[in-house]
Amino acid sequence: MELHDVWFVLIAVLWIGYFFLEGFDFGIGVLTKLLARDRPERRVLINTIGPVWDGNEVWLLSAGGATFAAFPEWYATLFSGFYLPLLLILVCLIVRGVAFEYRAKRPEENWQRNWEHAIFWTSLLPAFLWGVAFGNIVRGVKIDRDFEYVGGLWDLLNPYALLGGLVTLTLFTFHGAVFAALKTVGEIRERARALATRVGVLTAVLALVFLLWTQVENGDGTSLVALVVAVAALVAALGANLAGREGWSFAFSGLTIVAAVAMLFLTLFPNVMPSSLNEEWSLTVTNASSSPYTLKIMTWCAAVATPIVMLYQGWTYWVFRKRIGTQHITDPVH
Repeated sequence: MELHDVWFVLIAVLWIGYFFLEGFDFGIGVLTKLLARDRPERRVLINTIGPVWDGNEVWLLSAGGATFAAFPEWYATLFSGFYLPLLLILVCLIVRGVAFEYRAKRPEENWQRNWEHAIFWTSLLPAFLWGVAFGNIVRGVKIDRDFEYVGGLWDLLNPYALLGGLVTLTLFTFHGAVFAALKTVGEIRERARALATRVGVLTAVLALVFLLWTQVENGDGTSLVALVVAVAALVAALGANLAGREGWSFAFSGLTIVAAVAMLFLTLFPNVMPSSLNEEWSLTVTNASSSPYTLKIMTWCAAVATPIVMLYQGWTYWVFRKRIGTQHITDPVH
């Protein structure tokens, strides 16, 4: 296997890790309006991800940095062609981080309510837009012979990509509901499980249509295996949730994300950004990659840094592993 193939796999792993971890982050943000009934319950939900949300975003930074260094042509075409949606995602992530940190800085009702609105919308929009973006990457976009995107914003809002956005939004919300059930106690835990069942059924329908569409258009034998794993894991997550086994349900919902994102990358390879105008103008792992020397240096750096990052992030989850409830919420001192 060539180094550019290795880095395609590594970038896929980084995106899988990001969607697995940030997926329930986004889901919790959406649930602050769908699940929580009052401010203490919203604080409980926010506190379930309070120690880990910023660490989860490291995976996005790593994926973007790895794409820039390993596949500069891919990075350039992607970020120029998808400029507006990616800018909106970036603004949402900035505002979302500020909202987490500033929400409790002042006691006024309006102050806290406005930041809670911000958490909801800046979780919902990226959850939807990431699905739209990856739907377009897999489907193919208007790239000319100079590897430049020549389409417009409306070209990105096609039925396949919009369906992909709905899939990621509902899947992340389901993932977040299962995580909320896993991390809370009391009434909110029971309501999280009930909501997870309803959202999970909708997710299963949308995901099955989207993944079958992807398989018919671009799939092969390996992507079919990933599709079967994704669907089976989602059904298992629903079953475990109904049985009250939150840990298994979370593991299976995470496996659903892993298999679904892996399927998208499997249907993409060896392209990294297909051209809908001419197949010969597509960006591939070969024509979009950096030099072999650059990839070699990156491989050594990743081999050293990646285990360290995973160890300290795993330690964080272990430290903050206990459940919380409204009884643990106290009024902050300002």
